[in-house]
This record gives sequence, structure tokens and C-alpha cells, in this order.
Amino acid sequence: MMNATPVLKIDNLRKQFGSRVIIDDISMNVVPGEIVCLVGPSGTGKSTLLRCVNGLESIQGGQILFEDKPVRAHAKDIIGVRKRIGMIFQQFNLYPHLTARQNVMLAQVVVHGVDRKTAAERADHLLARVRLSHRADAYPARLSGGEQQRVAIARALATNPHMLMFDEPTSALDPETVGEVLAVMREIAQEGRTMLVVTHEMRFAADVGTRMVFMDAGKIVEEGPPRELLAHPKTERAQRFLQTIHH
Repeated sequence: MMNATPVLKIDNLRKQFGSRVIIDDISMNVVPGEIVCLVGPSGTGKSTLLRCVNGLESIQGGQILFEDKPVRAHAKDIIGVRKRIGMIFQQFNLYPHLTARQNVMLAQVVVHGVDRKTAAERADHLLARVRLSHRADAYPARLSGGEQQRVAIARALATNPHMLMFDEPTSALDPETVGEVLAVMREIAQEGRTMLVVTHEMRFAADVGTRMVFMDAGKIVEEGPPRELLAHPKTERAQRFLQTIHH
């Protein structure tokens, strides 16, 4: 697998907000089927990195290639990139005036031009996969946080993306519903999908991840197989961070 052509190439990436450097000369590749877990303290650029990959943030240096095409925030072809990357946000970002089914249908119809009947069938299939068939007609306000996040995962899967990105998908959830979302993510991972996951859930990263990347202060400090990095971090910075969390 590791010899495969990368689906994502990040070279010497630099991102600033004003004079503040958020991402400081990061380079990283992701090959098809990899599940890369980005971990590290809050405010170290992990979520910003995902937003750059999806063209939601402009970059100040370096380049990002997704399937060998440059990702540029304001380029005309950015929509084409976003069609192939499914993004799951921390705060769900569901449309409140649409039911669970309609939320999952929307991008299929509007972005991909799928007819409504086909889109509804696919939505129902995906809601069943995330164990929410019984909530298809519910509006987001009537769903728990865990249910909303599972709808968001179904929505991301609806357009059959080539890579899924999760931005701390469980951090806004109460402890009882974290497990529901992680269970769905585990199932998706077992299908061999390519995933880039920002997470504080170290057990999930150890069980599901193929690679763990520890970031701090906008840099990649250390990376390796998750269990190995968790058990034997080589850098003092990673050791300190991992001592502060339970895994």
C-alpha cells in the first residue's frame, strides 16, 4: 500500500493569519487506503490543515496536490476538488430547515445533478448504514448531537468521495454519543477508505489508524504507526502531550 501514488501531497505548506504562522512548512503525503490521524494540542494547526486541503483557507506558501491537481482556495476548479473530498465538521453543519434525508440528498442533487428519486434512495441507504433509518424524516433540532454527526457522515458519503476528512468529529458530543459516532467511523475505515482524521480519541487512533501524525506549533513533530507512537514517543514534546491524556 505504501508504494501507491499519493492521493494527497502536501509540500512545504505555510499558512498565516496576519503575522501569525499557523502552519509552518509542513510536508506530508497520504496514499489511498491510509487512515491518518492528526493529533496534538489544541491550536496547533490541525483543523486549519484540513481547511487548506479542502480549499476553505488560502495558503501563503508551498502547495497542496489532490489527485495530482493543485488545490487553490479561490480557483475555479475548487468545486471539483470538494466533490471528491468528503468533510465532516466538529459542529455538524446540517441545514436546520431540512430533514435528515434531505440533508443527505442535497449535495447529490445540487452539486452532482443526481435526480431526486435516486438521491432519496441513496440517502435512505446511507442513513441505514449509520443506523438512522428511523430518523430520516426528523429535523436536526430533533436529533441528538451523535445522531446529527451520523447524518453528517452519511451526507459526506453520499457523493462517494475519494477521501474523507474528519475535523474532531466527536469533540462537540456528550460522552454517551461519542461511541455511536466512532463505531460508524470504524466501519467506514474497514471498507478501505482513505481518511484524514483530526482527533483526541487516542484509542480510536490506535485501533483504526494506519499512521499517527503528532503536530505542535504548526509543525509535524513526529509520526509513525499509532500504537508505536503512543507507546514509545521519541520526542519530549510528544511524550509530554501523551502523558496528559488517557489512552
